[in-house]
Amino acid sequence: MTDPAHLSPGHTAQLQDVLDRCQELKQATGHVRAIADLLTQRQGHRLDDWVNDVRASNLQPLRSFAEGLLIDHDAVAAGLTLPYSNGPTEGVINKIKLLKRQLYGRAGLALLRKRILLTIARN
Repeated sequence: MTDPAHLSPGHTAQLQDVLDRCQELKQATGHVRAIADLLTQRQGHRLDDWVNDVRASNLQPLRSFAEGLLIDHDAVAAGLTLPYSNGPTEGVINKIKLLKRQLYGRAGLALLRKRILLTIARN
C-alpha cells in the first residue's frame, strides 16, 4: 500500500523478489500503480487507456473493477480530473449518522434535531 518510492532499500528488494516470482502479481502491481498515478496526479484523460490495458489482461478481479468504472464513465473521469471534492459533505453526513445511532430508540426527531444543531454550533 506504500508508494514504492517511499520503501526502504530492504523492502524494495523484498518486493522485487516477490514480484519476480509471480508474474500475475507483477502484472497486477503495474495496473494498481497506474491507477494510483491517475488518482494522485488527476489524469482522468488516461482512464480509457488504463481500462483497455486491464481488459487485455487475464486478471479477472481487476477486469471486473475496470468494467464497473465504465458504468458511470463520465463521473469517474470527472472525479479523476477535477479538483472538487464532496469530502466535507460526507463528513457532516457521517457525524449526523453517528448522532442518530447514539439516540436510536431513546428519543424522537426533536431531540435528534437539537443535538445536530448543537454539534454544528460547537464546530
